[in-house]
Amino acid sequence: MNPSSTLENNQAPGPQTALGAVPQRAAFIETAAITANVRALRKVAAGVRLLAVLKADGYGHGIVPAARAALEGGADYLGTAVLEEAFAVREAGIDAPLFSWLAAPGAPYARAIAEDIELAAYSVGQLREIADAGIGAGGVPRIHLKIDTGMWRGGATPADWPALCTAARALEAAGRIRVVGVWSHLACADEPGHPSVAAQLQVFRHAIDTARSLGLDPALCHIANSAATLATPEAHFDMVRTGIAVYGVNPLPESERTHCPRLRPAMSLGAAVVQTKRAPAGAGISYGHTESTQGETTLAVVPLGYADGVFRSASSVGPVQVGGVRYRVLGRVCMDQFVIDVGDDDVSAGDAALLFGPGDAGEPHVEKWAEASGTIPYEILTRVGTSVPRIYV
Repeated sequence: MNPSSTLENNQAPGPQTALGAVPQRAAFIETAAITANVRALRKVAAGVRLLAVLKADGYGHGIVPAARAALEGGADYLGTAVLEEAFAVREAGIDAPLFSWLAAPGAPYARAIAEDIELAAYSVGQLREIADAGIGAGGVPRIHLKIDTGMWRGGATPADWPALCTAARALEAAGRIRVVGVWSHLACADEPGHPSVAAQLQVFRHAIDTARSLGLDPALCHIANSAATLATPEAHFDMVRTGIAVYGVNPLPESERTHCPRLRPAMSLGAAVVQTKRAPAGAGISYGHTESTQGETTLAVVPLGYADGVFRSASSVGPVQVGGVRYRVLGRVCMDQFVIDVGDDDVSAGDAALLFGPGDAGEPHVEKWAEASGTIPYEILTRVGTSVPRIYV
């Protein structure tokens, strides 16, 4: 676990202003947006619990600030992939219900149990390891059994599911564990109407029935991610697990968002221009001289690069806004900087260059950067490096 570096800035200007008073490059995190997004998602999933996913350092937003903002918005649960993330939440003094689901043999289960972190079990072997850790921790592990409903990633196969449930019931009867949940992942929830969604839900319902028939009584059955929360009410069950939507990105195709709440992106990425200079026509730009100036022009250097999460694949196409005007990356993105052609516009060193944000100043949405980079918004947000300070505004 390597949480992002953070800076508190009670009088921080918005990212649309000049960045001279703040770090020369920064990811501005609007925690109120996270809170508002969770409130909106709770209305969509009214009547069930909501788990806010904090994996990957809160999708790059900072795990602890994101956790607190989500709880303020009414999140019932917090969720992390790995235990190191869950420990970071507990170390911050956050005692909300917390579920962590990805661990290999030898994981520090005893510490997790002692810190009241709920755990996932994919197999009989893992279940027994967790139960044994409970003896040393002096507590009863709270377990969510995972069924692989057709994604073929983590979880027990339908063929192995009865044996996992039987083993869980025996350990529960002995007072060594408590099964609180049954859960799974959907593969294609961001494609409403995809036949796999209905097929997986059918397998999930059958798995729940099997667990109950074998003596288990899971209170939290959950399979819905952000996309299913927004588009598939029949997938809500007892709890939804919202990840990317918490941070203001709708994972559904634009044509499927008609009835969705408006979500506000919580992260803006920007930097102060470090230099401008005039260049003649035909000047080769950046490594490889993949592009040249078409005429005499002004070039501006922006101190963000692929080491900071600005994808090299966005070379020559990534959108950047300076002073209300939209430009694009010129030539190749370097490790820690790139160049834009601002023509004869009045751009100077110290001016703010915005790569993406909520759009208040007309800046690009993170989806535009994902399109330019040939990837998805999830990767853009989570790849913003820890070398980029987070400023909470």
